[in-house]
Amino acid sequence: MIHPKALSIVSEVRKAVVGKDPVICKVLMAILAQGHILLEDNPGVGKTTLALAFSKAMDLAYNRIQFTPEVMPADVVGFSVYSRVTGKFEYRPGAALCNLLLADEINRTSAKTQSALLEVMEEGQATVDGVAHLLPRPYTVIATQNPVGSAGTQLLPESQLDRFMIRISIGYPALENEVRILKQARGARAVDSVRPVVSLNEVTALQEEVESVHVAEELFVYIARLVAATREHPLIRLGASPRAGTALLRISRASAWMNGRDYLIPADVRALFHNVLEHRIVPEPQVKLDGLSVTDLLAEVLQSVPAPKP
Repeated sequence: MIHPKALSIVSEVRKAVVGKDPVICKVLMAILAQGHILLEDNPGVGKTTLALAFSKAMDLAYNRIQFTPEVMPADVVGFSVYSRVTGKFEYRPGAALCNLLLADEINRTSAKTQSALLEVMEEGQATVDGVAHLLPRPYTVIATQNPVGSAGTQLLPESQLDRFMIRISIGYPALENEVRILKQARGARAVDSVRPVVSLNEVTALQEEVESVHVAEELFVYIARLVAATREHPLIRLGASPRAGTALLRISRASAWMNGRDYLIPADVRALFHNVLEHRIVPEPQVKLDGLSVTDLLAEVLQSVPAPKP
């Protein structure tokens, strides 16, 4: 049974994002696990709408930055301006200073600008002219990415991909859901009907509840063995980092909490394993020649490591 608070948030977001409950639930898990989300999909499937709906339902201060080759690091983290009144340099916040940052089409901008997000996402602060400015809490980055090979895109570096807790694709809607979307298009935007159902303080309290979910010793071992197995697979050149294991643990706790439990079970880990690890794995070149994918390799890893008995 889904947690009542989680259900209320999902129900609000569902007003704007039709027929994508599994995606909505996973994004909520990542937010409650204090992680960042990478949405990789074709343009026009609702990535921006999803982020805006969550900001409204959870009463989060929201900023959006449209990445293009002209966007500079200062647009993200801010800059200092000399004040004639005070005779000092004053800080002007960038787009990153909010609760929920939508980094739209992140792989269309330069590597220098992308790197400005690394400190923001990992350290929870933005350093400008040697002064660290703490980000508000809670804080989440939702980045959208067009498929590699689309016009004007480039690969994100592995170090940046590793900062995202999960990667999700929304996908095109089923026929009946597309009909509903067409009917909604006649009037006001569906996202305008989304109302806040939790406050900022409640979001922080829910994140603390997620952190308190009990994890048995054998489940710590299970997650560590899964991550280690990706480094030992003969067709994986770069396996998962320790950060990946931490991300898998945290979002698995959020899954347990959303399902009304205060303890972790192997099913929580297995359900999110692919979303947490697929964007972190670099396969050997021969994988494509063999007609395999990273999804196939991780399925082998998941099958090779036995889950602990209940």
